[in-house]
Amino acid sequence: VKYFITTYSNVKTPTRMALVDAKGKIVRELGSVRGKTFDKYNLPPTELVRVKSSDDLFDLPMVITYPTHFDPDAKYPVLISIYGGPNAGTVYDSWKDPRSMAWWAQEGVIQVTMDNRSSGHFGKKGMNYIYRQLGKYEIEDYMQCVRWLKQKPFVDGSKIAITGASFGGYMTCMALTYGADEFNFGVANASVTDWSLYDTHYTERFMDTPAENPEGYKNTSVMTYTGRYKGLLRIVHGTADDNVHMQNSLQLIDKLEDEGKHFEFMLYPGERHGIGGKSQAKGRLNRLETYRFFYRNLLNRDLPAEFNR
Repeated sequence: VKYFITTYSNVKTPTRMALVDAKGKIVRELGSVRGKTFDKYNLPPTELVRVKSSDDLFDLPMVITYPTHFDPDAKYPVLISIYGGPNAGTVYDSWKDPRSMAWWAQEGVIQVTMDNRSSGHFGKKGMNYIYRQLGKYEIEDYMQCVRWLKQKPFVDGSKIAITGASFGGYMTCMALTYGADEFNFGVANASVTDWSLYDTHYTERFMDTPAENPEGYKNTSVMTYTGRYKGLLRIVHGTADDNVHMQNSLQLIDKLEDEGKHFEFMLYPGERHGIGGKSQAKGRLNRLETYRFFYRNLLNRDLPAEFNR
């Protein structure tokens, strides 16, 4: 093979397609998503950084999207979106359509995605840490990333929010309990809260059975750490979720109520693992309620009228 066609990008370079020779030299650029008017847009600045894990073993990847008119002397809230599941990284040095992040950047919110040691970036070495303790090192790595962020003079450490769904919901619940000293606000969607409640075909490949690993199940359950809860968590679940059964959220709610904790709960009757699959109206409401939560708690403002059109 003398030549091949490839596409390439990074977090700052829009995707390009090129004809390349066997030595890696670009023979001809065939196309680019960067149009003639690209430079006329004031896009939010984005960078890929790496944060050393607390045990100094891993350089955890993090993508930061800064506010559009970023002022290093100002203080900004942080909105973190994660998944966090085994071998399922979300941080890559590749171009993403900035329009999806432009609104929050325009509103003055720092947006962050980050990956833990089990994300796949570190191969089997990283995955080995989660065996029989699924969730422990993942949340520890996320807490370390937030500590790194809080050291930046432009980060408002009292307004650190996190959101995710499914395993990301589990991580969000862990962040507001196990990691309550680092995270202030969270929206947890369709969350696992205790691995003994989840699908054995998935869980037991990492955790073994509850009988074989009782301490592991206890140490990775959100319910174990509700005593640390002190921020504000919104729990979201569909009653017909046949992936992460609703009992996960109900058991967490029961524990929080018994302990007199303040939290929020949004229930979607008939909805499954993704809100909006049955009812578009409920899907839209779920998005609006999430936006409203972040406007109120990160920006101290009401949801803009534009969202209600």
